[in-house]
Amino acid sequence: MAVAEDLEVASYLKGQPKKLLIGGKWTDAADGKTFETLDPASGEVLARVAEAGAEDVDRAVAAARRSFEAGTWRELPPAERAKALWKIGDMLEERATEFAQLETLDNGMPINDALLFHVPLAAATFRYYAGWVTKLDGATQQVSLPGKYLSYTLREPVGVVGQIIPWNFPLLMAAWKLAPALACGNSVVLKPSEETPLSALLLAELIQQAEVPDGVVNVLPGRGETAGARLASHPDVDKVAFTGSTEVGKLVARASADSNLKRVSLELGGKSPNIVFADANLERAVSGAFFGIFFNQGQVCSAGSRLFVQEKVYDQALDELLKTVKDTRIGPGIDPVTQMGPLVSRTQMERVLGYITLGSKEGARMLAGGGRPEGLEAGNFVMPTVFADVDGKMRIAREEIFGPVVSAIPFSDEDDLVAKANSTIYGLVAGVWTGDVARAHRVAHALRAGTVYVNCYHIVDPVTPWGGYKQSGWGRELGPHALDLYTELKNVIVDIA
Repeated sequence: MAVAEDLEVASYLKGQPKKLLIGGKWTDAADGKTFETLDPASGEVLARVAEAGAEDVDRAVAAARRSFEAGTWRELPPAERAKALWKIGDMLEERATEFAQLETLDNGMPINDALLFHVPLAAATFRYYAGWVTKLDGATQQVSLPGKYLSYTLREPVGVVGQIIPWNFPLLMAAWKLAPALACGNSVVLKPSEETPLSALLLAELIQQAEVPDGVVNVLPGRGETAGARLASHPDVDKVAFTGSTEVGKLVARASADSNLKRVSLELGGKSPNIVFADANLERAVSGAFFGIFFNQGQVCSAGSRLFVQEKVYDQALDELLKTVKDTRIGPGIDPVTQMGPLVSRTQMERVLGYITLGSKEGARMLAGGGRPEGLEAGNFVMPTVFADVDGKMRIAREEIFGPVVSAIPFSDEDDLVAKANSTIYGLVAGVWTGDVARAHRVAHALRAGTVYVNCYHIVDPVTPWGGYKQSGWGRELGPHALDLYTELKNVIVDIA
């Protein structure tokens, strides 16, 4: 391991291999398997990690079930649960540098993004849901039948929740899943990606320090086809929450239905339109277009990968975008001057490069990028790539690339734009850049997307709902809406005559 000793995270990485958390105990995998997690900037090994399999999932689900049935968490006074969640947020903030370094080394994201966005937002998510714990109230209903009845509702936890999170925002996705589930009193089995397991394991240590009872949170790094598949199909899991590709989301939904018809929430893929009208503030719009697609190396489900620009300003907008792309500093995420780091893995890099080759074959005009930067061959780096004059029928305009590749598409008028923007199987996010307030609202209403940004992009806060239309998923995370994912609504009717 070549992690510099002056990094705060170095001491955490010394303990090897990293183990599974099951029932409050750190343990090896049942079959003894481990895997390596790599620094995507260098290819060097960061840590060896226990690889959870089906037997480990069974053990973790059993531990979660015991904790749930015993009521060690769900029956705590709400204020006590709230205090624990708030403490987790505080500890995340106190150890922000360590978590940021770990995210950067394991995922490749620029260190400044991790410090300024990912870790603070993860802490804020735990604090936000800490505030909800004491407010999970029911309501009374007036019954019109003859007689006298008291009818009221209760919000109760679903039970044992399986959560499967992706590699693009490891810590933040763990917070988005764990915080509302714990706020509602559930017990959880969390499976982080085998590509980026480390921040979830360190977060688990904080959860233990916050005195969340044993078995309430279990963390199992493992592969999707083994640990993930077993969690989705497990007959004693009451609900599964998944973030990842639409293709795998369908497998999760199918497995859940075939086992015990467990409840499912899915946050899946996107091919989001980012739309620039001629009356927009072009400087802001181009900056937003750059951020929309190249943030986190384009490895974002909501990336503005289809850039629609009105014909009148099409050439000018692309010229300005190319200037920004040209000045982008690419390098290891741990370097504070880096603006774009490596992709998460060799496999992902090759996938993205394959789409770039395909775009050229399909007839799109490549204006920038198109390959790997010189001098960084040891890492999984791909240059920010801009295709112009893309046709909506091209695969680079239809399929989620999940990398730093943008397809620029001209449009003539509002009606032309809406039809093109909605011509996708996805519906996660859209962006609209315009100086016309009425147009902003008209287009926002016409777009089939779960979130529409107007004169901004990638604005995410724990209070705002997150999820998509069509094949971008089921349900909404964040805000009070996530509470619906992790609670059952019980109606009680009492004859009081």
